Amino acid sequence: MLKIGILHGDDIGLEVVPEAVKVMKAAAAKTGLQVEWLPLPIGKQAHELHGHTMPDVTIEALKTVDGWLQGPIGHNAYPRDDPTWINPPLRKKFELFASVKPVKSYPNLPSVHKDVDIVFLREVTEGMQSSSVVFAGSGEFRPNDDISIGMRVVTRKGANRVAREAFEIARTRERKKVTSVHKEPVFRLVCGMFAEECRKVAAEFPDCTFEEVLVDGFAMKLVMKPQQYDVVVTTNQFGDILTDEGAGIVGGLGLAPGLCVGANQAMAQATHGSAPDIAGQGIANPYAMIMSGQMLFEWLGRRRSEPKAADAAQRIARSMDRLIAEAKLLTADLGGKASTSQMGDVVAAGV
Repeated sequence: MLKIGILHGDDIGLEVVPEAVKVMKAAAAKTGLQVEWLPLPIGKQAHELHGHTMPDVTIEALKTVDGWLQGPIGHNAYPRDDPTWINPPLRKKFELFASVKPVKSYPNLPSVHKDVDIVFLREVTEGMQSSSVVFAGSGEFRPNDDISIGMRVVTRKGANRVAREAFEIARTRERKKVTSVHKEPVFRLVCGMFAEECRKVAAEFPDCTFEEVLVDGFAMKLVMKPQQYDVVVTTNQFGDILTDEGAGIVGGLGLAPGLCVGANQAMAQATHGSAPDIAGQGIANPYAMIMSGQMLFEWLGRRRSEPKAADAAQRIARSMDRLIAEAKLLTADLGGKASTSQMGDVVAAGV
């Protein structure tokens, strides 16, 4: 039996996470997959209940689960002078080292490019982002008013494990191609180490095609001809930028699901924010959250060798593809008039 946590988050998280759970439960029922669902507080709800946006009760419970769904956190509205109001850093707490973000176009939805199907993997425990790279303190400092300094961290362990995850995903896809994105000719040591580890892992996957592209050239090629890419792996800050660029070429963050994976656990977390301006209106697009849940089932199927989870993931993907192709019950941002729950109902019924 799998054990999956449910963390609703804030604002539209309270609307889209239940739709993802509804769809996942329907798919699990169809395949006979046994799942224990564990609702846990986080964000504003957790602060109201426990005095902290990431309470100990949630942290301890998450240690016992196979994975969890986390809705978006509305941290921009949190008070700045209260340390208990924070953006819960679960990726760092549970060492979820790779952010996996698929970018997929649909024939009947507006997008810059068609026939795009890319999976980005971004290392998220190292790199430039100071909150991710240090155990205590900050990765940035200002010795005087005229100088600001930030550090970038790359380790062999971090580079190797995100590269390995990329190749394992590529092996499940038709093209079986991995593109490593870096800037090794300029950043000889940090990008050099990342490139070295990608090459080492590539040698262990002779059934996959491997290439390396410099980040500036990749950004241009992604805009001009994204169809040439399959699985893309890169470092933290490069990936932070490129994944949003990828989402943009297929229609925006409403179509951008995500999964953060660790050695033994994974967190389904859509790329978009909490959208407080539309919260409570029942119009939020649940696509990204539903497909993030689909990715969690897919990952658990592979990591736990659980064919029922893999089957459930495939059912969700097929149902979503049918819904979008029929274009009858889509939310307003996708050109339809359906509510959040109506869209979720159709996907759940079609698994």
